[in-house]
Amino acid sequence: MSPTVLYSLLGVAILLEVVGTTLLAQTAQFTRPLPTLGTALCYAVSFYCLSIITSSLPVGVVYAVWSGLGIVFVAGLNFVLFRQALDPWAMFGMVLIVAGVLVINLMSRSAAH
Repeated sequence: MSPTVLYSLLGVAILLEVVGTTLLAQTAQFTRPLPTLGTALCYAVSFYCLSIITSSLPVGVVYAVWSGLGIVFVAGLNFVLFRQALDPWAMFGMVLIVAGVLVINLMSRSAAH
């Protein structure tokens, strides 16, 4: 599978993980059916995409990118939707996460280029 397809699938997996995590807060401990179903569906399809990707890319690289970017996007989305602000140290940590993802993808021989 080409790197373009793999990274497109990874983008889909990240997007679905972000949506699923954002919906998770709306499930009220899984007592609300629609958000619960949405969360489960998003996670299931996200993990399915990850299972395809990890047949071609190292699990560590895939997981680092998926979880790192997921954290940053969830924080950003929750700021926009729910006004959940981060303090300067949390924002600095997010910058470090993005820097780590960039190092993996631009410099590491482990990632597909």
